[in-house]
Amino acid sequence: MQYSEIMIRYGELSTKGKNRMRFINKLKRNIQDVLSVYPQVKVTADRDRGHVFLNGSDYHPVAESLKQIFGIQAFSPVYKLEKDMPILRQAVQEIMTGLYHEGLTFKVSSKRSDHKFELDSRELNQDLGSAVFDVLPNIQAQMKKPDITLKVEIRDEAAYISYEEIKGAGGLPVGTAGKGMLMLSGGIDSPVAGYLALKRGVDIEAVHFASPPYTSPGALKKAQDLTRKLTKFGGNIQFIEVPFTEIQEEIKAKAPEAYLMTLTRRFMMRITDRIRQERHGLVIINGESLGQVASQTLESMQAINAVTTTPVIRPVVTMDKLEIIDIAEKINTFEISIQPFEDCCTIFAPDRPKTNPKIKNVEQYEARLDVEGLVERSVAGIKVSQITPDDSADAVNQLIDDLL
Repeated sequence: MQYSEIMIRYGELSTKGKNRMRFINKLKRNIQDVLSVYPQVKVTADRDRGHVFLNGSDYHPVAESLKQIFGIQAFSPVYKLEKDMPILRQAVQEIMTGLYHEGLTFKVSSKRSDHKFELDSRELNQDLGSAVFDVLPNIQAQMKKPDITLKVEIRDEAAYISYEEIKGAGGLPVGTAGKGMLMLSGGIDSPVAGYLALKRGVDIEAVHFASPPYTSPGALKKAQDLTRKLTKFGGNIQFIEVPFTEIQEEIKAKAPEAYLMTLTRRFMMRITDRIRQERHGLVIINGESLGQVASQTLESMQAINAVTTTPVIRPVVTMDKLEIIDIAEKINTFEISIQPFEDCCTIFAPDRPKTNPKIKNVEQYEARLDVEGLVERSVAGIKVSQITPDDSADAVNQLIDDLL
C-alpha cells in the first residue's frame, strides 16, 4: 500500500482564537511554497488540521520537507481506502504484519464522522483488532501507551488509516509576526539569526551588501545559497543585493583605520533601515553575538545603533560560537558559511579596530562624507530577486536578471 496523504496538526495555533484561520491560511501558503517542487502535491487546510495530498508523489522527500516548516506541530502519513470492512480488515493485517516484532503491543483507535457507516467506533475497534489477531495470534493488545496505535477514521468520502506521528518544527508560520530585514553576510551567524526569526513567524527579506570588485560573484552566490537554505522553513524569500563599493572606498579614503568598521556598520544600518521603510518592514535582524568581534561590544553596538530608532533584533546575541555552529549545522548552512569568500565586513577590516568607539568621534568623521548622498545612491541601486526552494526556478530568475 502507498500513502495517499499526510495529515497535519497545528500545535501552537490552537491558542490563536479569532485569529486562528489567519494563521492557518498563512501556514497553508507556506507549505504550498515549500512543496512547489512537487507539482503533483496538493494542500488543503481547515480549522482542525491540514492535508497534503500526494497524488502519486514519493512520500519520503515530502515528509522531509514538512519536518522543517514552522507552524507544524506533528504530521501523520495516511492510507486512503474504500469504506468496506473486508478492505479495512486486510489493510490493518498488512500494516501490522509489516511492523510486527516479538513483544510489540498495539491498539485500534477508531473515529466515525460518517454515522451511516455500518459499525460504530467501538465495533470498529473490536472488529479490526480481531482481524490483527487472526494473522498475529501472539501480538498483545494494550490500551495505555501501546507501541503502535492504529488510527482509523471513517469520513463521508472514504476511510483513512494511520499509525505514525512525526514531530514537526513547531513555532509559528512564517509571516504571521510581520516582516523584518535580515542583514545577511556570508558568515555563520546571520543565517542562524534568520532561522530563529523565522521560527517566531517573522517574514524575512535578506539584505546583502556587495562591493565588487573587492567582493566576488562567488560571495554573492554564497549569500543566495544561504538564503535558499532558509526557504525550507517557510517558503520564498526576497533577496536584496545592495551596491556598497562607493561607500567603502569613501570611508577607506577619508576616515581613520580604527573607525572603518564602525562607520561601515553605521552605513549598513542606515541603508537597511531605508530599505525596511520602503518595503514596509517592522524590524531589522542581524547576527551580532556579544563580544565575538570588535564591532560587537556594547559600546560598538550603541554607536552603530545610534543611526536608527527602528528595533534591532539580535537572536544570537547571548550565544557563544559553538552554540551558533550547532544550529548552523542543524539547518545545513554551516558548510556554505565557511566557504572562503570575502564579504563587505572583512575586505577592509583594520588590524586593530576600535572596540569602544565614541559617537562624537564617529559623527566627526562622517562629517567628511556625503552621508545622505551615499545612502541614496546605494538604495537606488539595489537589485531584488526571489529565492525559492527550487534551484531551477532561481536559476531562471538569475538568468533574467543577468540579461536585464
